[in-house]
Amino acid sequence: MKILVFILIFSLSNTAFSIQRFPPPEFETEHELPVTTVPSPRSDIYEYLDVIVLLLALSVSSYLALKRRSRRGIFVMVIFSMIYFGFWRKGCVCPIGAIQNITLALSNQGYAVPITVIAFFLLPLIFSLFFGRVFCASVCPLGAIQDIFALRPLKVPAWVEHTMGTLAYIYLGFSVLFAATGSAFVICRYDPYVSFYRMSGSTNIIILGTSLLLIGVFVARPYCRYLCPYNVLLRIVSRASKWHVSITPAECINCRLCEDSCPFGAIQKPNEEKAAVSRSEGKIRLAILMLILPIMIVSGVLIGIRSGKPLSQVNTRVQLAQRVWMEDNGMVEGTTEQSDAFKKTGKPKEELYQEAVRINRKFTIGSGILGGFIGLVIGSKIIQLSVRRSRTYYEVNRASCLSCGRCFSYCPVKNK
Repeated sequence: MKILVFILIFSLSNTAFSIQRFPPPEFETEHELPVTTVPSPRSDIYEYLDVIVLLLALSVSSYLALKRRSRRGIFVMVIFSMIYFGFWRKGCVCPIGAIQNITLALSNQGYAVPITVIAFFLLPLIFSLFFGRVFCASVCPLGAIQDIFALRPLKVPAWVEHTMGTLAYIYLGFSVLFAATGSAFVICRYDPYVSFYRMSGSTNIIILGTSLLLIGVFVARPYCRYLCPYNVLLRIVSRASKWHVSITPAECINCRLCEDSCPFGAIQKPNEEKAAVSRSEGKIRLAILMLILPIMIVSGVLIGIRSGKPLSQVNTRVQLAQRVWMEDNGMVEGTTEQSDAFKKTGKPKEELYQEAVRINRKFTIGSGILGGFIGLVIGSKIIQLSVRRSRTYYEVNRASCLSCGRCFSYCPVKNK
């Protein structure tokens, strides 16, 4: 049923977007019109309308998840988000990609972020702070298309879940680094699902998106859980949410009916009381855990600093400076289109070299910070898994819960 709904929406949207307002010109030569992979700019009034729709969608999703506790209503919102934020808006601009815009604006004074982009970045975080991850539940178009394909989700082992979950933190770190240095917007470049909404894209990305959708039939929302960089921010904010969706509307009776209802591993089972530990043994464990974090951070910083120069090769200006220098010193034969274009500008080569040095310095500093961040993430994960908290009832993990409502129907407890 879900697949049929998606095919119907996809077909209708494809028909609608295939109609051009003005016919393309007819060339007498063999020139072919290029296929654009990014949507055309929208007028300001539509941009503000998008923000209003986002605000309303987040509000409705919060109401359906926390007040009505309606999985059916949430699924209807999933369909709406696919149509509006996906096919109609073609997935741009989205809170996930806005991470790069915000990063570039903070690191480059010459770059200004539109107020609508700021709103798309902040609104889901604000709602997560009050109501949990309702954006993921039914508003995010990337999550919506994955939700449709989650037909036979299987339970992922805990160690795989924790290990794969660190990839999103690493992806976020590299995305921020490349955006801050003006090198690339990797989140948008490698978005696996936006090609479906835009009806265009590179073959490799379409293959990647199709593969993730097929994997998503059995591993629910693989991109959301293991790759989405915005997921990292939502996890952090949702931990402190004032209100959050719960498994049961009243007191849990430990009936175990909801135990396997969550495909994302967000339901935490009751566990037995921790075994008694002697005071000396407890001090030793605490000392070891306290040492892990600084060791991981320092190691990450050192590795990151050494990785700065190799990573700077991603930047096109660094590549150009290296190519021009190698051509001038006879280390390569011939020229490239980029080096020819630069030489025709008449700009001094020294300026290009100095720019490359500045970019290299940025990468060295940024890579050190990135390495420390990755060390912090891995060290924190080790400590988190080492500390066991006793639970008497089934509880929702606020960080990993997507507020999708799949567990609602499994709970026999009714509202009082």
